[in-house]
Amino acid sequence: MTFYRRVGSVPPKRHTQHRDEDGRLYYEELMGEEGFSSDSSLLYHRHIPTAIVDATVWDLPDQTLAPNHPLVPRHLRLHDLPHDDVRTDAVTGRRLLLGNADVRLSYVVAAEESPLYRNAIGDELVYLESGEARIETVFGPLEARAGDYVLIPMSTTHLWIPAGSEPLRAFVIEATGHIAPPKRYLSRYGQLLEHAPYCERDLHGPDDLLAAAEPEVEVLVRHRTEAGVVGTRMVYQQHPFDVVGWDGCLYPYTFNIADFEPITGRVHQPPPAHQVFEGAGFVVCNFVPRKVDYHRLSIPVPYYHSNVDSDEVIFYVAGDYEARKGSGIGPGSVSVHPGGCAHGPQPGAYERSIGVEFFDELAVMVDTFRPLGLGEGALACEDHGYAWTWSGRGPAR
Repeated sequence: MTFYRRVGSVPPKRHTQHRDEDGRLYYEELMGEEGFSSDSSLLYHRHIPTAIVDATVWDLPDQTLAPNHPLVPRHLRLHDLPHDDVRTDAVTGRRLLLGNADVRLSYVVAAEESPLYRNAIGDELVYLESGEARIETVFGPLEARAGDYVLIPMSTTHLWIPAGSEPLRAFVIEATGHIAPPKRYLSRYGQLLEHAPYCERDLHGPDDLLAAAEPEVEVLVRHRTEAGVVGTRMVYQQHPFDVVGWDGCLYPYTFNIADFEPITGRVHQPPPAHQVFEGAGFVVCNFVPRKVDYHRLSIPVPYYHSNVDSDEVIFYVAGDYEARKGSGIGPGSVSVHPGGCAHGPQPGAYERSIGVEFFDELAVMVDTFRPLGLGEGALACEDHGYAWTWSGRGPAR
């Protein structure tokens, strides 16, 4: 982010004295990326933000990844994913689907308030399939609804509170590093340009502050060691939500997929036309309801393609998927099309799409540039017949 925001009380000049009504100093904290060389914000705390009183191991859910071997396209039915107890939360209840060294993709169904949590490995981009939530953060609260992406910067302490009568369902993208708008959408100073499919007005950051004052609170921290992804339970002397003000260009925000303006053309547009975010080693795209190709000889569904450098993951949220009819894919599905396999529309879809003028579909795509492994969540909800839906035959054995 490079869109400046200011909330609460901050001094006229950074790194100078800032005191309360009784003359006590507030404690300034710089939260910044890339070692003081990229976006940052300054937060002003009532208490010392570094005061921890205990640290113990937090045993994470199963984080192991199995290789996609033998190499086949896969279909995951997330709505069939067994949940031992829906009374879980949006942090500890995540089921790992897919991952590599750059990104991990999870799914969660949550009805309970989460613990305080911080991801020290990278930014998190959480897409709300359904339900509503209040996300309380050290920067202040956010309200999120179905269709929202919630971008939580790396090491932001926060918690999730589901709202409404139905559980929260969310598709979680955990980066190793940072997630941002694609560079081609940005000016050299960071403003979203005229050709970008969204602008700063569509990004909604915190407007208020929280005033928590409890002592001795626990924060779950996801981090890395040489052994891989691990967790620690840190106990802080004072609640981290004691911020009286902050300003800067780094903070959490929401962006609703309905505010994404699709880019269309006379002939089929490739996935980069639908891109919404990028991270190190992956991109995120939206497929939204839109007018489709209007050349008189166009074929609106995607051509068959081999993304030789990418694994392609699509989370299907709503609508009617022209390219996937006859495959069993519908809302709640995830397709995994790995590099090394050509992929494209199901038999008959190529021909049926001729003359179609509008696609009513809603999906989130993640393309990665390293192969993805399969997590325990994927193995628990896989449709094992999907790889053969183009041929209509099962494996030759």
